[in-house]
Amino acid sequence: MSPLMLSVLLSLVSAVAYAAAAIVQERVAASATGPRYAPLRTPAWWGSVLLNGVGATLHVAALAYGPLSLVQPLGALTIVFALPMAALFVGRKAGRTAWRGAVMATVGLAGLLSLTGGAGAQTLSDGERHLLTATAFGAVALLFLLAQLMGRSVLRSVVLAAAAGVSFGIASVFTKTVAEEWTASAPLAEWTSLLTLSALAVTGLLLSQASYRGAGLAAPLATVTVVNPVIAATVGLTLFGESFRYGTAGAVAALICGAVAAGGLVQLTLDRLGRAEDSPAVSDPARSHGTRSARSDRHAPGAEVGQGVDVGPVPGTRAHLEVEVRSRTVAGRS
Repeated sequence: MSPLMLSVLLSLVSAVAYAAAAIVQERVAASATGPRYAPLRTPAWWGSVLLNGVGATLHVAALAYGPLSLVQPLGALTIVFALPMAALFVGRKAGRTAWRGAVMATVGLAGLLSLTGGAGAQTLSDGERHLLTATAFGAVALLFLLAQLMGRSVLRSVVLAAAAGVSFGIASVFTKTVAEEWTASAPLAEWTSLLTLSALAVTGLLLSQASYRGAGLAAPLATVTVVNPVIAATVGLTLFGESFRYGTAGAVAALICGAVAAGGLVQLTLDRLGRAEDSPAVSDPARSHGTRSARSDRHAPGAEVGQGVDVGPVPGTRAHLEVEVRSRTVAGRS
């Protein structure tokens, strides 16, 4: 097998590992047990951490055998792999809008990354590293605070996913810097960058876990998948001297690809918002059961004061149960 084909294979397996990790994270979040950010007592969550580690290792290995212009766009296939895998393994099927958004986000991101050219091995000065670290954590903190102000869980999750993408993207920049400057003779010379890299990676992992609470799989995963490489590419363009291929035409094409990717994220968010609005009235068996019971009991004799009323068991198992109480006339004793 040629090095190029091996790089493609490693990139595809890496995308599958990332997709599997996202599915596990979403299921852990949907179970509504444990902390929102770090469910340390949930074995499945540690499985997702392991899958993320495998995906990252395979991605780095793919970069060793193939060019960045090939490996990075293939990494954008994570969201495309995640949707059929979720339908196959956990029965979470995606509608047309979700699929359209996923394809738009993937195609736009792949096109954007393929148009970003390299500029050789360059590193960051100490001042640039300090500025980049402060900017990264400031942006993450701002997005985190913005998420807390969001009234809808879907929008809150998308903003948290964007914060996770910023963390992962800047962590990728520090990974590149450490990889280029690390030497066996002084393995701890880059300890400050390693510490920053570790803090950003852990922050991104915790924020991405929280982003799946109440928002499903597609929208948060697509947001992280798009924001992560876009942030890394932006830093490459501004600090590493990278540029778009084909000059002005490449820059225009990159803007178009960015707009397509953004449109895909909007499609995924709107799809999830629509599902959230429809779920209480249509897809919630407990609520529909309560509605039918209320309608059937509307003309039934009223209960007397002091008489117990058996409402029956609520079908299904839910962590959050909404109970609707309507005012009714109860016959009392005079």
